[in-house]
Amino acid sequence: MKRIIITAAVGLMCLGGTASAQGEGPEGIVHGRQAAMMLSGVAMGAMKSAMDAGQAPATQRFNSRALARWAHAVPGMFPAGSGPDSGVETHAKAEVWSDRAGFEAKSAEYAAAADRLAELAAGDDTAAFTAQWTAVRASCQSCHDVYKAN
Repeated sequence: MKRIIITAAVGLMCLGGTASAQGEGPEGIVHGRQAAMMLSGVAMGAMKSAMDAGQAPATQRFNSRALARWAHAVPGMFPAGSGPDSGVETHAKAEVWSDRAGFEAKSAEYAAAADRLAELAAGDDTAAFTAQWTAVRASCQSCHDVYKAN
């Protein structure tokens, strides 16, 4: 587990450097949010692996807190001018900006679900943690279904 956390941290540092090296403005924003989305997938995968291995929720405190922080940051990673019209390849649909209220509502649901997951990681109720992981995954997917292309 330590290896996964260290790998994710090193990856974040490398990807962060890559995003800034690729330019500021829309290009840097798009690359940064894509890197963060990938890392949230790494955190979700690590939590799933831990659950499948029968590990206690407490082993996932770091991953769940990191995911919750990311969930709260999501709306800010989609500022005006960083969508498909920016000329930068993005998987975000124009609806992120044209239906901003809907996007922010979905983001708030995701953040609330991720916050609850982090709370459960502080306890020892494996069944509740696993059920909440599923709720976080569903919340994430519901946003992607509407606002992500590809």
